[in-house]
Amino acid sequence: MKMKVPPAVIMLIFGGLMYVLDRFLPVGEFDFFGRQELAMILSGLGVLVILISVIQFFIKKTTVDPLNPKKTRKLVTNGVYNYTRNPMYLGMLLFLLAFGLKLGNAFNTLIAAGFVSYMNHFQIKPEEDALMELFGQDYKIYCKLTRRWF
Repeated sequence: MKMKVPPAVIMLIFGGLMYVLDRFLPVGEFDFFGRQELAMILSGLGVLVILISVIQFFIKKTTVDPLNPKKTRKLVTNGVYNYTRNPMYLGMLLFLLAFGLKLGNAFNTLIAAGFVSYMNHFQIKPEEDALMELFGQDYKIYCKLTRRWF
């Protein structure tokens, strides 16, 4: 299965769904002290995780193109990749969770969960298959040592 839609676009689509849900669902609104600050922290953390992971790919001189995982030249397993196999997608999830907090509708967590499910099935699984084909036993060991999300 080949991915045709860039993950950043998928994140924007799910963010749009969160916005629509917040505007048209009359229930689920919440607020608490520090909600906006927590949203900013999660958002900043998401951006930071994405930037660090992209920098690591550039340092290793391998592709960051999620649509063509077979172009990968090196398996990156250190730094942030020591804690998650998909830090860029984790960063996107953190950003969506921050957006859900900003909007203040509890049902947006369901949309964030939908993002995880979608990414697992349509993006991560094909990437994992391609990386297994490219790196074999090294990738298999990495998968046993490092979780998919966090």
